[in-house]
Amino acid sequence: MEVPNNKTAIESNRQAWNDSARHHQDSPDWQALLGEVAQADFSCLDETLSGLLEVDGKDVIQLGCNNGRESLSLFALGARSVVGVDQSAAFLEQARELNKRSPHNAEFIESDIHHLPASLHNRFDVALITIGVLNWMPDIGEFFRHVASTLKPGGKLVIYETHPFLEMVDPDAEDPYRLASSYFRAEPFVQEEPIVYVGKVEQQAAKSYWFVHTLGAIFGGAIGAGLNIAHFREYAHSNREEVYDRYLNREAQMPMCFTLVASKV
Repeated sequence: MEVPNNKTAIESNRQAWNDSARHHQDSPDWQALLGEVAQADFSCLDETLSGLLEVDGKDVIQLGCNNGRESLSLFALGARSVVGVDQSAAFLEQARELNKRSPHNAEFIESDIHHLPASLHNRFDVALITIGVLNWMPDIGEFFRHVASTLKPGGKLVIYETHPFLEMVDPDAEDPYRLASSYFRAEPFVQEEPIVYVGKVEQQAAKSYWFVHTLGAIFGGAIGAGLNIAHFREYAHSNREEVYDRYLNREAQMPMCFTLVASKV
């Protein structure tokens, strides 16, 4: 398989996400969200993440904020200010629509993580990364260096992500419990259909590249960026697409997601 250079992969992923936005806006979930976000205590964050986040009175940045629903949820936990960053202009349009309906006011910035504006440097108490961010990054070490640049000294990075063990299985395969891919896979998974969370859309779209990172690579990337890991925990529940729910409650249970907290030196 021809592996694109990092710049090409990032740009192709941006195009794929811009195309994806219209499919999400057509869903009943979007219509419900438009009403729910108007509540002052709106939050779509689950108990795992809500219990881990300490953002009361803090300045928070979410990197890879998608349509902004999680960024706006941070106000319910007491965040003083919230900035959401994403490279998809189409999803940020949705974020700004939600922001207009919310009694709170987040700021949304269009930027590739690798080219963050200087105004975001050394500014935040907490940086948040949630499900489906790390695997779009071709170079995890470089990614963490850019993440760390947004934090004040002593600021904390909080990650709530899918577990890399799940990259070893294919829930759509004839035998979804057979190991289908190496944990140490070097080449990205490539998709040419639109990125959606439920089912598939049989249309052509820009190629999207999903990069596999081991826990060792994630830990090493964070440490190499000058971040001290203070918390790491693995969970048996899923924060991924519903199709992965088939791996829940197994006698031989895989870890399905993890949380990690690291502080900037």
